[in-house]
Amino acid sequence: MINLYNSLIINIINIINLLLFIIPILVSVALLTLLERKTLGYIQLRKGPNLVGPLGLLQPFADGLKLFIKENLKPSNSISLFFILSPPLFFFIAILLWSTAPILNSSINLTLSLLFIITFSSLSVYPVLGAGWASNSKYALLGAIRAVAQTISYEVSFGLIILPLIILVGSWGLYSFSHLQENNIWIILPCFPLFIMWFISSLAETNRTPFDLAEGESELVSGYNVEYAGAPFALFFIGEYANIIFINMITVILFLGPYFFSNIINPINIIIIVIKIMVLIFSFLWIRASFPRIRYDQLMNLMWKNFLPLTISLLIFYYIITALFNATPPNH
Repeated sequence: MINLYNSLIINIINIINLLLFIIPILVSVALLTLLERKTLGYIQLRKGPNLVGPLGLLQPFADGLKLFIKENLKPSNSISLFFILSPPLFFFIAILLWSTAPILNSSINLTLSLLFIITFSSLSVYPVLGAGWASNSKYALLGAIRAVAQTISYEVSFGLIILPLIILVGSWGLYSFSHLQENNIWIILPCFPLFIMWFISSLAETNRTPFDLAEGESELVSGYNVEYAGAPFALFFIGEYANIIFINMITVILFLGPYFFSNIINPINIIIIVIKIMVLIFSFLWIRASFPRIRYDQLMNLMWKNFLPLTISLLIFYYIITALFNATPPNH
C-alpha cells in the first residue's frame, strides 16, 4: 500500500513538472502572437487587437479557445494515419527541443546538446511532409515539397555555420558557449559574418518572411496545412511560434553571451537574456513587415550559390586561425 502511494505521488509530481514545463512555453507563444499583431499594426499604421480584454491582451487566449473548440475536419480522400499524427508530432518535436534549453534545472543536460538540437530541428520537416502528402491536395503537397527542398537547402549551410563556432569554443555543449563568453568577448564580434548568415538561416528555419514559401497564401492558399482546422491547425501554429522563440534563444547563447547559467539565480541576468531574445524576435517581426516574399529560385540561389561557398571559406579561415594561434579552449 505504501509503495502504491509513493508511486502515485511520484506520478503526480511528474505531471506537475511536465505542466510547469509546457505551460510557460504556451503562454510565451500566446504573448508572441499578440506582440506580432500589435507590432505589425503599428508598423503598417493600422489597429491591432484591442477589443478582447484591456488593450487586447486576451485576444490570443480567445483565438486559442476558438481553435480548440472548433470542429475538426478531415478530407474524405486523405490518408487518415498521417493526417492525424502529423500535427501532434510537429508539436512534440518543438517541445522536445525546449527540453535541451540550458537553463537552471534543465530537464536534459547533454554534452552534445547543440548537435541534438540541429538533428531534431531538421526532423520537423517530416510532419510537414506527412501533412501535405496525407491531405491529398495539390496545394498542400506543393507546400510540403517546398518545405522539404527549403530544409535541405539551409540545413547544409546551417551546419557549416556552426562548425567554426565549435572549433573556437572546443565543445558541442551549449554550456561551453556561456562559460567562454562569461570571461571573454561575445562571439558575435569575431564571427559577425557567421552571425549574419545564421540569422538569415534562422528565418528560413522557422518559415518566416521572406522565406515562408511553404505557407505562401498567394500561391498555395495556406500551404501544407490548408486542409487542417481547429486543434490540429493550432498545434502547427503553436509549434512554429515555439520554434521562433527557441531559435532566438539559441542565437543569444551562441553569439550574444548569456550570463544566467551560474549556480546563483540572478534576476538581472534573466532580464538581460529576455531582452536580448525580445530584440531578436522584434527583428523577425520588423523583417516580416518590411520585406516581400522572395521567389523560390532566389532562395535556392541564396543558399547553394552564396551561403554554401561562404560558409566553407569561413570554416577554413577560422580553422587556420585557431590552429596557428592554438586558440581552442579546453573542454568544459
